[in-house]
Amino acid sequence: MDGLKIIDAHSHLWLKQDTVVDGLPVRTLTNGRSEFMGEIRQMLPPFMTDGRNSAEVFLSNMDYAQVSAAVVTQEFIDGFQNDYLQEVARRYPDRFLVCGMCEFRRPGFLEEAEKLIESGFKAIKIPAQRLLTAEGRVYLNTDEMMRMFRLMERKKIILSIDLADGSLQTGELREVISECPELKIAIGHFGMVTRKDWKEQIKLALAPNVMIESGGITWLFNDEFYPFTGAVKAIREAADRVGMNKLMWGSDYPRTITAITYRMSYDFVLKSPLLLEEEKKLFLGLNAERFYGFKDLKTLPYIKNMSE
Repeated sequence: MDGLKIIDAHSHLWLKQDTVVDGLPVRTLTNGRSEFMGEIRQMLPPFMTDGRNSAEVFLSNMDYAQVSAAVVTQEFIDGFQNDYLQEVARRYPDRFLVCGMCEFRRPGFLEEAEKLIESGFKAIKIPAQRLLTAEGRVYLNTDEMMRMFRLMERKKIILSIDLADGSLQTGELREVISECPELKIAIGHFGMVTRKDWKEQIKLALAPNVMIESGGITWLFNDEFYPFTGAVKAIREAADRVGMNKLMWGSDYPRTITAITYRMSYDFVLKSPLLLEEEKKLFLGLNAERFYGFKDLKTLPYIKNMSE
């Protein structure tokens, strides 16, 4: 699609995984594998032998797949990457918008958020599905949470958030949206689209400043696999409910490219007859360019590979 500047609204970077989630370790091993909460998983493609999921490797993938820019989010399973992501944003400001992350599983995160904002982060990520801990549930509408959201609203900081399956946390987030109507919110994993009541998350995007991004949609439809016709049908259904202007593509790089290539994580949308050409442009780049405020993005050339 000539001239289209593709933007990835959901990706991850780390140099090493070394953390504990729900009492279980997540640690980088070798050959792209990680110890993941009691089992060995192929976390990265096997050629990433040192386990480093670096910005430079991602940029090489982005350039080849003609992706102009990416939003780098965070997840507790990867550990806190704030320091590395600040370095990434400093080195490649025209290619990455990075999210800071606080320790939301215990009190005191408001002060952390204040420091992240002061240090220059333009977005904060909450992996809210991880707030249902063995020690108890952390709600999104607590006093400390609401104080943080009001601060983010005043400072024009974007909230990137993944929710638990279905409608479990939509009521809490709806309260946040009502209290902070100017807070820009991007809901990830396309509302956990293959789970029951996923459309309850999609409906939150009826609010003016709420968007839905599709990071992880290919692993959610992994049983169906490429060309992910079910995923495209879900995109069509969501667009019919809230408008294609409220939906953005995300890859969930790098975990998803253990099964498919990076280009395959979006070209199933390009090839689908179920979406109009203008809708594809909105979903793959124009919506994210507007929402995140990317400027002066470059159109990347197509490079033929040796199998063509």
